[in-house]
Amino acid sequence: MKNSIFKKFGLLFLVLVLSVVMAACNDDKEDTSNGSDNSSSGTTDNGSANTNNGDASKLSGEITVWAHPYTDGTTGEGDMWKDLVANFEADTGVKVNFEQIPWANRDQKILTALAAGQGPDVFYVIPDQMPQYAEQQLILDISQYVSQEELSGFVPTAIEATSWKGKQYGMPILQTAESLIYNKDILKELGVDENSLPTNWDEFKALAEKAKAAGYYAFSYAGGGSLNNTIYPFLWQAGGNVIDADNNILINSPESVKAFELINEMYTKGWIPQDSITALEHDSLYYGGKLLAVNGSGISVNYLLAEKPFEFVIAPPLKDAEQLTYGTVGMFVGSAISKNPEAAAEFMKYITNAENQRTFNNITQYIPTRDEAKDIFEAQPFMAQLSEYTKYAKPGVIHPEGRNIMPLVQAEIQAMLEGKQTPQEAADKSADAIDKLINK
Repeated sequence: MKNSIFKKFGLLFLVLVLSVVMAACNDDKEDTSNGSDNSSSGTTDNGSANTNNGDASKLSGEITVWAHPYTDGTTGEGDMWKDLVANFEADTGVKVNFEQIPWANRDQKILTALAAGQGPDVFYVIPDQMPQYAEQQLILDISQYVSQEELSGFVPTAIEATSWKGKQYGMPILQTAESLIYNKDILKELGVDENSLPTNWDEFKALAEKAKAAGYYAFSYAGGGSLNNTIYPFLWQAGGNVIDADNNILINSPESVKAFELINEMYTKGWIPQDSITALEHDSLYYGGKLLAVNGSGISVNYLLAEKPFEFVIAPPLKDAEQLTYGTVGMFVGSAISKNPEAAAEFMKYITNAENQRTFNNITQYIPTRDEAKDIFEAQPFMAQLSEYTKYAKPGVIHPEGRNIMPLVQAEIQAMLEGKQTPQEAADKSADAIDKLINK
């Protein structure tokens, strides 16, 4: 069995090591956000969910769980894990060997351990890792262990992000959602009512022109960063997409091309900074009061509330054909080589129930993937507002080649902004590059 596992891993391991994994890591280490620790309230479900045999007490043995540090270590995260593990052990009789591993080089660490038959039974991934592992049969299809009723309490976008080709592979524990965060001082200078902010592309473009005329940039476009934070949200809003699970390439569809055209218009009209072609971020411009708005999430709220460079207001995600935005999903998955898959699945259900999501997300300040657990933000209006937008949040391109697609598209957009090709040409060349990648 071990030899066959090594064969499975060879190509994937090489791809992961040589790909632009590290370029995507800033996205998948989810942002922490501001807020005081609040006591949980509302209805809770405690303990474990039922296993497929209907009785968690019949479980035994042990499992190994790997997770990452989700805070800076000063919030009681360590004690939280001790309590959660102890409660699960008491409820089920299963011994849990819990280990917290660093974010750096986690792909290599997980793959190497699994290839040696020594990997964890349960570990943490994000949506652009999940389909790679699923296609290589490295993670457990938990559809047999979790019912549709048990999944019904989750935000639909979180379930979408944790399933692949009709099979459930992960149990989601956290989400983020990005939306437009406006500088209220600039809005006031422009004579714009903060309660009547743009809801669609045309309204935003009109406001962008007004901001530029007053000497401000309207928006941050970091062309050297992740496409999740740049063109993808606009592409989804236009009704387009990059690629689907059946390898249909959609990035040069008429809907998708509209997003290329919008980015090109923003650049040629000076609504985004001149270095947008290759910039990694525009935080200094934004926090320095030179940018009207950014697509921000909890990390932006955290900084603005702590440092108070200006007052701000959050608007709902924009809409063209659809109202959508970007937001990642964090999930726990089970190893396909686990010797105790029932216990692994039970731990995944247990750690993501409403009560434990309240505990986890209250400490880490991410957004729960269960609506009933979002009551932890009752005293935090900005986080409560962002948590409402998870229903619009897509987690990027869910595809085994999702990470490797990004630099291909990024290169064509950069060439477009340099004036070397039209938006249609950039989209067509992106499609050609993706086709060569998936059919290599």
